[in-house]
Amino acid sequence: MTSLATLRPRLPSPLREVEDPRFSRHGVRLLLKRDDLIHPELIGNKWRKLAPNLAVAAGRTVVTFGGAYSNHLRATAAAGRLLQLPTVGVVRGQELAHRPLNPSLARCAADGMRLHFVDRSTYRRKTEPGTLAAVLRAVDAEGAYVVPEGGSNVHAVRGCRALGEELAGQADVVAIACGTGGTLAGLAAGLAPGQRTIGIPVLKGGFLTAGIQDLQERAFGGRSGAWHLDDRFHFGGYARTTPELDAFAEDFEDRHRLPVERLYVAKLLYGLVALAKEGAFARGTTVAAVVTGRPFP
Repeated sequence: MTSLATLRPRLPSPLREVEDPRFSRHGVRLLLKRDDLIHPELIGNKWRKLAPNLAVAAGRTVVTFGGAYSNHLRATAAAGRLLQLPTVGVVRGQELAHRPLNPSLARCAADGMRLHFVDRSTYRRKTEPGTLAAVLRAVDAEGAYVVPEGGSNVHAVRGCRALGEELAGQADVVAIACGTGGTLAGLAAGLAPGQRTIGIPVLKGGFLTAGIQDLQERAFGGRSGAWHLDDRFHFGGYARTTPELDAFAEDFEDRHRLPVERLYVAKLLYGLVALAKEGAFARGTTVAAVVTGRPFP
């Protein structure tokens, strides 16, 4: 197995100010924390969450979970190829429904990940010990290291604390798009007193708060940092966009020469523009938006 150190991540990731009248007219500075530039294939929070887990895996087969368009599966598969590490992706949904493979799953397979499809009922029960054991037997990986869906566990949350530490004192408000909430849980814990975090969930349902609190309790012994969620900007749920969001993302790309990933980053930036317009940030506030990914080719 190749060492993680040989992958040469770019840390700390760059912090860049952008001039945007949708913020400046309200007296707000916008910074972009370019976590998408950490590594060309293990992008953004995927590096921060996967690296500590891969260190713990110590060369064992890594089994993880995701939907058909999961960035987490893509990153895990890429890590497996780069580190010469066997990976298995347990994919939500019957195999026939995913044949031929979409570009995301095809990339996983090309990177050497074995794909194992399970029905949605089984997938919902994936954390139950009996179901998980059955899945590991089915993929002949009973001694594997298991990473949860989205990569969010105690190791990942502690790894993401470094993101907050890199931003300590750099902004009044740090905003991030949330899937499972693991990155926010670590980020908020790493910020300095007086800074606060806003999470923009990309799934609808309003269920993330309890999950983030649980992650922080397991990683740090209790709730850590000042943070809250704004559930209004999911645009219908995970992997869903609208013509309005696409137009917004294209406009942001044109303004700032920044490739805008649609499932997370576009929703984050749209939400921040809306919040600035609503007067959610006092004049003189500096807001840092964490760019957790970029569009996959």
